[in-house]
Amino acid sequence: MENILDLLNSTPLYLISGVIILFVVAFSIIFLVRAYRMGIAMGMDKMILKRTVTSSVTFSILPSVSILLGVIALSGTLGIPLPWLRLSVVGSMSYETVAASNALQAMGQSLGSNLELTAQQYVNVLLVMTISIMMGIWLVPVIGKKLQNGMSSLSNRDAKWADTFSNSLFIGMISAFLGFVFCDVSRLWNADENGIVTVIEKQVNELGEKVDVTVNYSATSGLIPVCVMATSAIVMVICGLAMRKPKLKWLSEYALPISLIAGMAAAIPISAWLS
Repeated sequence: MENILDLLNSTPLYLISGVIILFVVAFSIIFLVRAYRMGIAMGMDKMILKRTVTSSVTFSILPSVSILLGVIALSGTLGIPLPWLRLSVVGSMSYETVAASNALQAMGQSLGSNLELTAQQYVNVLLVMTISIMMGIWLVPVIGKKLQNGMSSLSNRDAKWADTFSNSLFIGMISAFLGFVFCDVSRLWNADENGIVTVIEKQVNELGEKVDVTVNYSATSGLIPVCVMATSAIVMVICGLAMRKPKLKWLSEYALPISLIAGMAAAIPISAWLS
């Protein structure tokens, strides 16, 4: 019987994903060419335009590492074509990994699990990742213009309050993800005298059936995501402070992937220490 990952990495799926990505790349090239020609028509210097294109390409390489890391993280469970397509065109790592993880947990699975997905589970994950992100497509035409006009009006009346409001919206959005980081901290005070927390979890066995499985966790294991997030945050703060120096302004393009890589690297010793 063919392995499910062999099917998820099959040639037809690569072709389907590749065609969609090539379509997006083609449009990007068309816009690039038209923008370059418009710049020439406006009298801009060709050397400046070429230098802008070159620097843009150079400074887009390292930030794309975070996308590559997302593909790698998801590929072990979902294969390469789907994460490649999602993260190259329509998704972001913060959304795609959370959506896939939630869908898998609802079916008794998890990212990186040794148990293979069934075809039905794979389709369920795909539907959750696709349908959930469509909310933006529906909301933008309905409230996008009204929200933009409201923010512009607020900015004209009180620019300081407008900045505070925008920052509050961003912090609220980030806070929605913090639940995944702190959800298991309660293991610290729910552990027994040996520092062990026993949890009954729903998992899928080799026959595709949901069964109750008893899992033991160390009391400090709930701190692993907290410490990893703190490591990434500290690295981001260091990059932010370094960016204040004129010679290190280029770090603004690389701060995110640097903090992500630092957090992922730190997860290895932190997991070994706390679990």
